[in-house]
Amino acid sequence: EVQLQASGGGLVQAGGSLRLSCAASGLKHDDYAIGWFRQAPGKEREKVSSIDLSNGRIYYADSVKGRFTISSDNAENTVYLQMNSLKPEDTANYVCAAGVGISHTAPALLYDSWGQGTQVTVSS
Repeated sequence: EVQLQASGGGLVQAGGSLRLSCAASGLKHDDYAIGWFRQAPGKEREKVSSIDLSNGRIYYADSVKGRFTISSDNAENTVYLQMNSLKPEDTANYVCAAGVGISHTAPALLYDSWGQGTQVTVSS
């Protein structure tokens, strides 16, 4: 069973940075994609970024391109999301998820293991 734990959220001023971590356990191979998703109150869930652990291919939403960087430490089964130049509109609950055998561009419905989220709040 794959389990995921997100951490690293917090309160930061606009323009600041945070690094989120997604620690995964139960991964039996590297044929997974790990994705970061966020949801703000009253808004739809948005896929922020994802990485295919088997080939390193990466996806970013247009809203975060140039500001967020996803990376993985396969030895530690941890995926990071470095968030720079944060904006108030980045405020949301951030959740990481894993999908077996899916590509870095796969939508949320193809991810089958979800962790609990970490709250990111960006003040103006």
